[in-house]
Amino acid sequence: MSPDTDRAFGELTPEYMLDALEAAGLRGDGRMLQLNSYENRVLQLHLEDGRVAVAKFYRPGRWSEAQILEEHAFAAELAEAEVPVARPWTLERSEHFRHPQGELELLGTPATLGRIGTQRFAAASRQGGRAPELEDVEVLRWIGRLLARLHEVGARRPFEHRVRWWGAEPGETARAWLMANETLPPEIAPRWDRVVQECLTCIARAFDTLADAQQLRLHGDCHPGNILWTPDNGPHFVDLDDAVTGPAVQDLWMLLSGDEATARWQWDALMDGYESIRSFDWRERRLIEPLRTLRMIHHSAWLARRWGDPAFPLAFPWFGTPNYWNDQVAKLAEQLEAMQSADDTAAPPSFKDDDDDFHLDGDSFS
Repeated sequence: MSPDTDRAFGELTPEYMLDALEAAGLRGDGRMLQLNSYENRVLQLHLEDGRVAVAKFYRPGRWSEAQILEEHAFAAELAEAEVPVARPWTLERSEHFRHPQGELELLGTPATLGRIGTQRFAAASRQGGRAPELEDVEVLRWIGRLLARLHEVGARRPFEHRVRWWGAEPGETARAWLMANETLPPEIAPRWDRVVQECLTCIARAFDTLADAQQLRLHGDCHPGNILWTPDNGPHFVDLDDAVTGPAVQDLWMLLSGDEATARWQWDALMDGYESIRSFDWRERRLIEPLRTLRMIHHSAWLARRWGDPAFPLAFPWFGTPNYWNDQVAKLAEQLEAMQSADDTAAPPSFKDDDDDFHLDGDSFS
C-alpha cells in the first residue's frame, strides 16, 4: 500500500463512517465511540432501534474482498457451531439515505460487506467483556476448550483465499519487502539481514520435520487482547481479521507469558482443556520458537508498511531508530540460538519471558 493511501485512510472521518452505516440501514442515535485498532478503523455505534453495533472499516488494499468474505463465512460457521465470536450482520440498503460520496454496494451471500468506492466495511453486535485472568488455571482450561472447539470447526474445510501461515514464506516476504524498500539504517541492514536469513533457514527446517502435520483454519492472532471474558459465559473471541491457515499451535503459544515455570503450567492448563475436546499433535511444540520468530520479523515489516498512516508514528515513536534495529538483531540472534538448540524430533516448547507485544491488528469487534 502506498503512503498516500495510508494517509487517506488515516484521515477517514467519523462523518464518513456514520454516513456509510446509515446508507446500509444502520442509523445511529448520536452516541458513538472510536475503538482501539491500528490496522482498521473500528466504531461503536448505538442505533436508533436500540442495538449497539461495532463497525469495522477495512484498510484498503490489505485484504481482497474474497479474503474478507471468507473471514465472514468462517465467523458464521463458528457462530452456528455455538463458538462465541462476533458474527457480521447482513447489510441492507437504506431506502431513505444515500452516501454523499458514492453508491453503496453490498457484497457476499448473505451481504455482510459494504463498499463505497474503495472503502469496505462490516458491522456486528457489541460483545462486552474484560481481559481474561491468565494466572487462573480454570480460565486457561476454559480457553483451551474454546480453542479446541474453534479448531474442530476450522478443520472441516480449508480456506481458499486467506493467508497460509506455514513455513518460512511469511518471514521471507517480510524480509524481502524491508530490504527492497531500504527500511533499515545502512550500517545495520547487513547484520539484520544475515541473522534473519539464518533464522528463516531454521524455520524452514522445523516446518519440514512436520510436513505431515494438519493445517487448519485458525483465529491467527490469538493473543490475550483478542479474547474477552465475562463471568457468566467465559471467554469469547474478538474477531477474525487475521484468520489464517496453519498449525493449531499458532493459536496457543501467544497465550503463554512470564518465566519458564509460569509458561509451563499455563501450557499444561491450556492442554488440559484443549485435549478434553480435541487431540493435539504434540510435535507442534517444536514450532513455538519458529512461530515467535516469524511474528517478530512480520511485525517489523507491518510497522514499516504502515508508516504513512499518521497514527503509526504517534503510537510507535521508537520504531525505525538505530536502537530499535540493533535490539531486533540481538533478539533475533537469541531466537536463532533457541531454534538451533532444539532437538530435531521432540523438542519441548521453549518457554521464556517475552515482554514484546507483537499484536498484528488490535481490532475491537466487541
